Amino acid sequence: MPIISVSLDAELCREIGALQKEFGYSGRSEAVRAGLRLLANEAKQRSSLKGKIDALLVLVHSSHADEVSRIRHHYNDSIKAQLHNHLSSGKCLEIFVLRAKADVLKAMADAFDSNKKIEFVRLIVT
Repeated sequence: MPIISVSLDAELCREIGALQKEFGYSGRSEAVRAGLRLLANEAKQRSSLKGKIDALLVLVHSSHADEVSRIRHHYNDSIKAQLHNHLSSGKCLEIFVLRAKADVLKAMADAFDSNKKIEFVRLIVT
């Protein structure tokens, strides 16, 4: 099995250790491999979407993430409804109800996904 080196901050290392214990992985490497498998499966599902679709997009971000507004305005024609809520952790939850061509929604999800200030992104196709 090839070996790769990855640098992680202390917080992420603690989270991986907690996941290892919670899910019973034999080591941190196994926990990381499981996470990568989940990411790969989500990417496969996203890439297989075709035609006009309805979906939900769920985000969690810091309350100072101006990028959310910029990306949201770029895809405004695809957004049918939006819910914004302030969480007790000082973060914000956004839920978008979307209807658009699959490639547009994939691009929107990718734009949020690639932003480091956005902590959680999940595209749910209905």
